[in-house]
Amino acid sequence: MSENPADISHDQHAVRLAKLRELRAAGRDPFRANFPTTHFSGEALQAHVDGEDNTVNVAVAGRLVVIRDMGKSQFVKILDQQGVIQLYVKKDVVGEEAYVAFKKLDLGDIIGAVGTLFKTKTGEITVRVDRYELVSKALHPLPEKWHGLTDAEQVYRQRYLDLIVNAESRQRLMLRSRIVSHIRRFLEDRKFIEVETPVLEATAGGAAARPFVTHHNALDADFFLRIATELRLKRLLVGGFDRVFEIGRIFRNEGVSRRHNPEFTMLEVYQAYSDYRGMMVLIKDLLTSLCRDVLGTGVIKHAVSGQDIDFAGEWREAKYKDLVRAETGDPEWFNRSKAEKIAAAEKLGLKCDPAWEDFEVTNEVFSKRIEPNLIQPTFVTHLPKELCPLAKLTPDDPTTIDVFELCIGGMEIAPAYSEQNDPFVQREMFEAQAGEETQNIDEDFLLALEHGMPPAGGMGVGIDRLCILLTGAESIRDVILFPQLRPGSAGGAAG
Repeated sequence: MSENPADISHDQHAVRLAKLRELRAAGRDPFRANFPTTHFSGEALQAHVDGEDNTVNVAVAGRLVVIRDMGKSQFVKILDQQGVIQLYVKKDVVGEEAYVAFKKLDLGDIIGAVGTLFKTKTGEITVRVDRYELVSKALHPLPEKWHGLTDAEQVYRQRYLDLIVNAESRQRLMLRSRIVSHIRRFLEDRKFIEVETPVLEATAGGAAARPFVTHHNALDADFFLRIATELRLKRLLVGGFDRVFEIGRIFRNEGVSRRHNPEFTMLEVYQAYSDYRGMMVLIKDLLTSLCRDVLGTGVIKHAVSGQDIDFAGEWREAKYKDLVRAETGDPEWFNRSKAEKIAAAEKLGLKCDPAWEDFEVTNEVFSKRIEPNLIQPTFVTHLPKELCPLAKLTPDDPTTIDVFELCIGGMEIAPAYSEQNDPFVQREMFEAQAGEETQNIDEDFLLALEHGMPPAGGMGVGIDRLCILLTGAESIRDVILFPQLRPGSAGGAAG
């Protein structure tokens, strides 16, 4: 047989196809419609009562991942949603014909089994199988645990294989689901209402980002995939939904990196009669409860720096301008000309485009030199007004806005605002941002504000980045089940 892994896989595929034909010729269905189960693997393990072997009946199902042939009996392990459980299949119990057929099964086949629980001499809780069924024949072999998924992109293109062979990946992505579930419960317990808003928008608003464009044939009009849910949710504040949130997919036609995916999940939450300070309390309570109730610890290890991040301790608060002055060593930074700022930034090792606006030069200093070093929870407050046209101006400094960016682990996790509810100021800020592209201003949103929007605090939380932080992942791809990839194939699967 060839030593080439691809050739070996091809040979095994041919062998499995031959087994499939044999099964069908014998009148057996290798792809059953169902198999009623009573327990997941974890539930079955918990159901065993010490000292009372063979008293608990279970029906379990899963994928064969380990086969140990003992001659007239076999110990095998199956994998399901909760993990792995061992089965003991004995010729004298299941019958000779069924046992011969069982020995022809392959790793990767999915089976169901009915039996009783007992504990082996080595102390492993096991199902003593009375009968079994092949419910789905696997026609391709599983990759080897350590060597089968050597292509990093294959892990993401064929995520189903990664989930089968990589317990760490499976646990991380299941933890993501628990995190999102906890966020929903946390907000609902505080009387927030979950809503759904359109993905297709006539005007791309609520953020400064390049949108994806699509065409609606029936309406014969171009639409944008939403870049934020903000303007829709704030319309609901006008309509009397005082506490609303949405956990939804956001689309931005921009770069791909360790922290960026063009399609990502965002929590946006708005609370009437609150402000950015109220959002500080909300996000701190949310993250501490996530650590306590989902992770079981108030301290996590930062994957990049190796530092311990303490969610139970004090959370720092610092003004944006103070951080920039400290980093540049220039108390007069915000009185300098743009040319002076560019020259100073270059001395810090940064490259700035002369065409950038003044605030963009400063923000380059913040994003490249300051934010990556904010490992412990830090509220960065009072950002330049140009960075967000949707927030209230700071009363004692009209060059900044009443906002914070919560930075943890060297990245922004959650921005929050005291929301702008003055329709005249809002129009001015929209027009300043839009420049000559005034057709991009959402006139209906401005009309909604003219009907009266209560004061409110609003916040966005990047779910994917939060999961990177809380699960210790290396990349955003590791916390998204199916990240975007360049079109291609791996084993026939499109990206």
